[in-house]
Amino acid sequence: MKDTVVLYRPVGAKELELIEKSGFRKFPPRLPEQPFFYPVTNKEYAIQIARDWNARLNSDKVGFVTRFEVDKVFLDRFEPRIVGGREHEEYWIPSEHLVDFNLSIVGPIKVIAEFHGE
Repeated sequence: MKDTVVLYRPVGAKELELIEKSGFRKFPPRLPEQPFFYPVTNKEYAIQIARDWNARLNSDKVGFVTRFEVDKVFLDRFEPRIVGGREHEEYWIPSEHLVDFNLSIVGPIKVIAEFHGE
C-alpha cells in the first residue's frame, strides 16, 4: 500500500462541477493565467478560504472544501510553503505537473464542507 498525504482544496461551484464530471478523480486543468495549483495542508486553512473567499467573493457565492490523498513519493518532489501564519501552508504545484498530480491522487476526492455567502 502506498504512503499518502492528506491534502485539502477549497473550490467554487464551477471547479466542483468539473471535479464531479471526472468521477471525483481529478482536478481540472488550470487556466492560462493560473501558473500554479494550490492544495493546502490542513482543513482549517481550506475552510477559511472556502468560507471567507469563495462563498463571499465568487459570483456564485458558494465555497466547498475537498479532501483527498496524494502519493507521498510524488508530493515529496515539492516543498510546502507558508504564505501567512504557520497554519497557512500550501503546495505550489506548477500547472504543467497537474496531470501527474491527478494521477497521484489515491482514492476519490471528497467534499467535506460547504459554505454559502450572502
